[in-house]
Amino acid sequence: MFDFLDMNELLGAFWVTVKLTVYSALGSLIWGTMLAGMRVGPIPLMRGFGTVYVNVVRNIPLTVIIVFTSLGLYSTLGIALGGDTIPVINFRLAVLGLIAYTSAFVCEALRSGINTVPVGQAEAARALGLSFTQVLRLIVLPQAFRSVVNPMANVLIALTKNTTVASAIGVAEAAYLMKGLIEEYAALLLIAGVFALGFICLTLPTGLILGWVSKKVAVKR
Repeated sequence: MFDFLDMNELLGAFWVTVKLTVYSALGSLIWGTMLAGMRVGPIPLMRGFGTVYVNVVRNIPLTVIIVFTSLGLYSTLGIALGGDTIPVINFRLAVLGLIAYTSAFVCEALRSGINTVPVGQAEAARALGLSFTQVLRLIVLPQAFRSVVNPMANVLIALTKNTTVASAIGVAEAAYLMKGLIEEYAALLLIAGVFALGFICLTLPTGLILGWVSKKVAVKR
C-alpha cells in the first residue's frame, strides 16, 4: 500500500521544509522588527517606506514573489546570493522571497503589540533622556513581543505552509516530492494523506508550544 514511500527521501524533503521555515522565520523576525520600528518612528520618510512596503508586499501573491526571485534576481540580474549550484541558489532565493513576504505580516503583528504599550511609558523614558531607539529597544519592544506571541505563532504556522510555494522554483521540499510521487504513482489520496500528516506534525506542536508560552509571558494590564 505504501510502496511509493521512501522514508529517507520523505524525511529529507521535510528536513528541507524545516530549514526553509527556520531560516525564513529568523530573517522575517529581524526584517519585520526593523519595519515595525520604521512604522512607529519619528522620521516621515522611514514611516512612509514602512507603510508602502507592508501594504504592497502583503498584497502580492507569494508565488509571484518567489518566481521573481528566480527569474528576476537570478536569471536576469545574475544575483546568486553566494550559491554555486542551482539547488543552493534556488534554496537561498526561496528563503529571500519568504523573508520579503512574511516580514510584512511580522511587522503588522508587532506593531499591534507596540500599540498595547501605554504611551506614558515612552514619554517617561524620553523625559529621562533616552533616544527613540533606546525607548523602542529597552521599553517598548520587550513588552510588545510578550503581547504578540499568539499572532506570531499564527504567522510562523502560515510560513511553514507557505514553504510549499518554493517548489515553484525547484526547491526539493515536501510539496516538490509530493508532486513527483503523484505523477509517478496512482495513489493520490494516500500520498496526500502522508504529506498532510507530515505538515500537521510540524505545525500542531508549534501552535501548542507557543500558545503555552503566550500564557506564561502575557503582560497583565
